[in-house]
Amino acid sequence: MRVTFDRFTFDSERRELLEDAHPIHLGPKAFLLLEILIGGSPRAFSKTELYEQIWPDTFVDESNLPGLVNELRSALGDRRRKSRFIRTVHGFGYAFCAQLQSRSSAAFITFRGRELPLCEGVNTLGRDASADVRIDDHTVSRKHAAITVRADGATIEDLESKNGTFLDGVRLNGSDPLHEAQTSVLGDASLVFRRSPGESTVTISRSRSRAV
Repeated sequence: MRVTFDRFTFDSERRELLEDAHPIHLGPKAFLLLEILIGGSPRAFSKTELYEQIWPDTFVDESNLPGLVNELRSALGDRRRKSRFIRTVHGFGYAFCAQLQSRSSAAFITFRGRELPLCEGVNTLGRDASADVRIDDHTVSRKHAAITVRADGATIEDLESKNGTFLDGVRLNGSDPLHEAQTSVLGDASLVFRRSPGESTVTISRSRSRAV
């Protein structure tokens, strides 16, 4: 996931946060928190959900999360009262509130009635906040599949997911071509591939009859 906001660039693959091309140091936990918030933007994350993702199966002091938020705000030059980046949802949790910009879109997939952009090159799809395209469905693995978009075509590949990736009812074992308006199924989540936006109003469906 590589996005820009204001004067900053966040790149989860390179593990970088840049301000006008200059690197900004963040601790591993603060970087993960920013990755989660940006990946789910503009959704607000509860404190409980953030503790579970940042410190799984670990008991930590309740001051740890506010400490990470303060570290992020300090690095971004943000303020709590007039926040431009990290919004406090009182009594609940936190959300990333800045406008995000990503690489120009080369194609799209429809998911739950929304058109999600795919960029030129490799796009990872999954439930994890660090995926290039987040598919929020419990049957989808954290890093489930990858769609590669090139000028001469697109391909889809399963990333050793638990519930598999299916194309035309056949479970993928390698990389297969992906064509205009073709449906792929990740776990039980159906996605439709499009080169151009606005050509379909297909919504997510549940597919239970699959060939294996």
